Amino acid sequence: MDTPLSTIAVVGLGTMGAGIADVLARSGREVIGIDISEAAATRAVAALEASTARAVARERITEEERQDVLARFRTFSDLQAAADADLVIEVVPESYEAKQEVFRALDAVVRPEAIIATGTNALSVTRLAADSAHPERVLGLHFFTPVQAMKLVEIVSSVLTAPQAVAAVTDLVHDLGKEPVAVGDRPGFVADGLLFGYLNQAAAMYEAKYASREDIDAAMKLGCGLPMGPLALLDLIGIDTARTVLEAMYSESRDRLHAPAPILKQLSEAGLTGRKSGRGFYSYEAPGSATVVRDALTPLESAGTAPGREVRSVGVAGSGTMASGIAEVFAKAGYDVVLAARSQEKADTAKARIAKSLTRSVDKGRMTAEAREETLARITPAGALDAFAEVDLALEAVAEDLEIKRQLFATLDKVCKPGAVLATTTSSLPVVAVARATSRPQDVIGMHFFNPAPAMKLVEIVRTVLTADDVHATVREVTAKIRKHPVDCGDRAGFIVNALLFPYLNNAIKMVQEHYATLDDIDAAMKLGGGYPMGPFELLDVVGLDVSLAIEKVLHSEFRDPGLAPAPLLEHLVAAGCLGRKTGRGFREYARR
Repeated sequence: MDTPLSTIAVVGLGTMGAGIADVLARSGREVIGIDISEAAATRAVAALEASTARAVARERITEEERQDVLARFRTFSDLQAAADADLVIEVVPESYEAKQEVFRALDAVVRPEAIIATGTNALSVTRLAADSAHPERVLGLHFFTPVQAMKLVEIVSSVLTAPQAVAAVTDLVHDLGKEPVAVGDRPGFVADGLLFGYLNQAAAMYEAKYASREDIDAAMKLGCGLPMGPLALLDLIGIDTARTVLEAMYSESRDRLHAPAPILKQLSEAGLTGRKSGRGFYSYEAPGSATVVRDALTPLESAGTAPGREVRSVGVAGSGTMASGIAEVFAKAGYDVVLAARSQEKADTAKARIAKSLTRSVDKGRMTAEAREETLARITPAGALDAFAEVDLALEAVAEDLEIKRQLFATLDKVCKPGAVLATTTSSLPVVAVARATSRPQDVIGMHFFNPAPAMKLVEIVRTVLTADDVHATVREVTAKIRKHPVDCGDRAGFIVNALLFPYLNNAIKMVQEHYATLDDIDAAMKLGGGYPMGPFELLDVVGLDVSLAIEKVLHSEFRDPGLAPAPLLEHLVAAGCLGRKTGRGFREYARR
């Protein structure tokens, strides 16, 4: 196994195999592409020709270099072509039968010292290795699609894998300009182990008709900064593939969060497997196309345009970052805003915070000095809620405590004029419990902004069973006027974003707790393999571990699913006062400011 990996065979030339062959050929290696389908081999060659032509057009390589790359990639239909390979990477369909057939055939073909890697993301590497004549040379090499762009490669060792084999492929991955993460053999490994549980919950949320596919996807893109929504991503991955991965994960974990949502089975067995079939959660222009087309489930442009109530002035209760940010958003959109805090001093401080924020916008050229002054002039700070007597929309952004919010709404009920819309920004508490503190629950609705409110585009609009139609219509209209994206959801714990985000974060903590992977490897895996803007532990420390624990407890209490129980490690850190960046220590330590 000391031989340099200069000749590499790729078995299976679908999208993943062709991408791996492309990256290997560009790195200067001789690449032997093997597929029983002549059409697949032809497509792989055409894909390499097209990608290298683009590289020449962008002046990244010369035409001479392009011809050298193309010459290094040869395709065959027989596994015998792998006889001289130093490394064989199989990326055939996700089934033990298909992969074991390849492994048995390779045992009779390749040299004893050659390394055999499986590209599986769901099946047991150990089980595949055990069937091999040389299990010590078998490991997992999990690339992510599109291979050319995605930096992560998970290197999966079984208890039988020789360290020399791991070292050799690790050097190869570095040489390809990728980031290797070494992991043990369990279904999903790190990235998919976290990703697929989240995707499964999104599918279940859609199946329960809690929110539309468009709203679920928009919520996770705009609320978390993800490159794709979960249902669109399932269509890209392949709904049948997702189901296979989840089945493998569930067989090991017995965690209900991994038990495939029934809709995945229904779509798979109907042949509606996503983009590759032309239809999955969405409908596509043609099989293999990325272009979504309208279908019977596409919302009409005119939907939700029922007449609402007129809103000219807005009251914002609170003096913290969220309240200040929301007041700034409404004032910039042209609304007169009353910003009420527990004292005049706190209200004035909150307005001063808004003034600083607007000054930064002027300095960055995002608004004029004149617009800054006009915006500030629309904000009236007040030391009591009595100032809300004439507002059309009263919105609270106070502490996330049900009793505090109920008391505040009882006061709003007395202070605000008849017909005023009363909104809460809660991220996890039941909106209906707040509404019942008033004599007009039909006027109460949830408007969940995301932090920082001036920058984040998403607002979750939470309608209770008592909310009036015209109140819902009013809030949707107002949300559009302040240039935010509204998504509708029902009044249950976590709404859309937190109900999908926090179980994923909790599962990442469990991975560390079980010593499966390190904080750094998990954060790297999700950023490099999933395109996430932050790794789960970076995000937990930013959000605050106490806030995260409170949301986890609410989710667990509401859904009663054992898989949602907060990870003990999270509880221990909170008990120790390690709450994240705000205390200088959470999952990581931070320099004190």
